[in-house]
Amino acid sequence: MACRGFKVAKGWEDKGIELPVRSTSKAAAYDIKAAEDVVIPKFAPGVKPTLIPTGLKAYCMPDEWYMLANRSSGPKKGLVLANSIGIIDADYYENETNDGHFMFQYWNFSDEDITIKKGDRIGQVIFMKYLLVDDDNAQGIRTGGFGSTGN
Repeated sequence: MACRGFKVAKGWEDKGIELPVRSTSKAAAYDIKAAEDVVIPKFAPGVKPTLIPTGLKAYCMPDEWYMLANRSSGPKKGLVLANSIGIIDADYYENETNDGHFMFQYWNFSDEDITIKKGDRIGQVIFMKYLLVDDDNAQGIRTGGFGSTGN
């Protein structure tokens, strides 16, 4: 039985997407690469964060989640994850509206636009376990992507 891993998301199968790897044997995170070229405009009032597609989906055990995290070099370049970290639940995988395709969302606080090229490392994924409180009674079912569980 498969426990956790990565697959290419639907619609990205013929785009040369590479499955993530860890850089060293003691690395906690898997390096994620951009699936296509993206320009991240420099920050100005009214500019929204930019989504960078990965072409990937990830699966994990029901009591696990995975974190999208910035690379340590990101802030040096002016790139900051718009939501600080991304928390992706196990039921995001193969959901009906986006197949579980995860993306990174960045602000650019440098003095000029930043071009991300396909294959550039844009972030990291770390798989984690989570705990439940004694009286947990969650029964909702995910049917979509970003923000699909409510607010």
